[in-house]
Amino acid sequence: MAFGDLLEQVGSTGRFQIVHVTLLCIPVLLMASHNLLQNFVAAVPPHYCSAHANISKLQLSPRDILTVTVPLDQTGKHQSCQRYISPQWHLLDKNGSLKQEQLEEFDVSLQGCTDGWSYNMSGMTSSIIAEWDLVCDLRSLKQMGQTIYMGGVLVGSVVLGCLADKFGRRILLIVSHLLMAVAGTCAAFATSFPIFCLCRFACGMALSGLGLNTFSLIVEWIPTHVRTGVGTLTGYCYTLGQLLQAAIAYFIRDWRWLTLAASSPFYVFFIYSWWFHESSRWLVLSHNYEGAVKNLKSVAKINGRCEEGDKIDIKMVQESMKKEMTCSQGSYNVLDLFRTPTMRSMTICLSAVWLSTSFAYYGLAMDLQKFGVDFYLIQVIFGAVDIPAKVIITITMSFIGRRPSQSGALIIAGIMVLLNLMVAHDQQTLRTCLAVVGKGCLAASFNCCYLYSGELFPTIIRQNGMGLVSMVARAGAMVAPMVLLSGDYIPWLPGLIYGGAPILSGLAAIFLPETLGSPLPDTIQDVEDRGSGRVSKRPTKEAGNLQDTQANLLKPVV
Repeated sequence: MAFGDLLEQVGSTGRFQIVHVTLLCIPVLLMASHNLLQNFVAAVPPHYCSAHANISKLQLSPRDILTVTVPLDQTGKHQSCQRYISPQWHLLDKNGSLKQEQLEEFDVSLQGCTDGWSYNMSGMTSSIIAEWDLVCDLRSLKQMGQTIYMGGVLVGSVVLGCLADKFGRRILLIVSHLLMAVAGTCAAFATSFPIFCLCRFACGMALSGLGLNTFSLIVEWIPTHVRTGVGTLTGYCYTLGQLLQAAIAYFIRDWRWLTLAASSPFYVFFIYSWWFHESSRWLVLSHNYEGAVKNLKSVAKINGRCEEGDKIDIKMVQESMKKEMTCSQGSYNVLDLFRTPTMRSMTICLSAVWLSTSFAYYGLAMDLQKFGVDFYLIQVIFGAVDIPAKVIITITMSFIGRRPSQSGALIIAGIMVLLNLMVAHDQQTLRTCLAVVGKGCLAASFNCCYLYSGELFPTIIRQNGMGLVSMVARAGAMVAPMVLLSGDYIPWLPGLIYGGAPILSGLAAIFLPETLGSPLPDTIQDVEDRGSGRVSKRPTKEAGNLQDTQANLLKPVV
């Protein structure tokens, strides 16, 4: 008997599984809100140097004040970070009555915004940019804020992932819900930018805890034959969350209330998450057999299978998990991913794929204002494109193969980004279309990453491998916002980097082995045999094993 048989015995897709998966999926909708919150709370409003103190006493229109205070740049637009040392009254001389000698008497020297900035808040009511003057010399702090948040995601994946293996999925999920609620609330009421960043770092940690433990609890409580369907459905929850975020931000234009709206529901999630059942699989591997039996009996009761549940005892549970308990006694670590030639080559190529996918994805998704289109609308478009992208990549992976799908998605994404560099800034529709196609390809690449990596890494070290490439992806997400700063010196450089990275990693993906229709490798030797062209003589894995890896599709882009 396997553990799947026990799950069937207590009602594999009964009332418990339906409620359990539904309640776990609801918070996934708001995970996207926190990932993309920076687009709205840190939107940069049009801004100019504040006028000289004596000008405010005069009866001038705002346009006239701007004319005499702020110089024009090479494109004919008012500069954002400089003003005249003294008001240029002659610029109001529309009739040209002043003579050249009189014009030369005016001092046109420039200075910084010594009296602060004036902001045009027509599209929003508040922004952390306007509240804390994160413009001009401090404009890099906007990108630093997102980098700090992604740093929290990275740290959370390491810390909370390890704690989950030690203390269980359920308790870490409860803690993550509470941390997200409290940290998000504190961010909404932050009195300074450093405090805001500290709270956002904690939100990033909480998001990792939510992602890791939510999907572990989903996968470990549903049978193999429905995991692919449930995984795909759950993955779309994150996509719908992107659309939901745009709708919420459209109606809530104040950054504090918007942050609170994205965080306060987690208090509710924290309360009802106490109902969740700890994974019986994890309890058995932790030698808590009584707890595993208790949870299985509870699930049987909820599913109306009390008689079958009463038949389960500790001996039956131990027997069902004998193979998993034997495998868990191995002493493998991350270094084993690099000890042999094929494993080393495969790990490096996969790391490049994950790094560039996450790097380019967040490079596009976190800079919506550059397209010159209403960023509420473009957020909806960017979110909606994930739906067909995931469908297309699923079809190509099933019929063409994993390797060409992974490589093609990355190369096409990179080409779209590079083509955008050649389009004039005033052709907003074309630039937006190219960016949307590129973002869709990167979302598809993420989906392919999870499945492909799960099939490439051997069973005995699969979790270590997935953990490593996931950390590399989060490192890419951290670096992505900072690359935007290079555009202040070389405008086309960020686009070149964001486009070049996916193309290079797409070429690297060509060197990965194809896994479509192949049995999952159990040992490192299986991987080496496949790399050397030797075919393993062991029997093909049952279809359920392949579906186990397909369940990774339910993981969101974080």
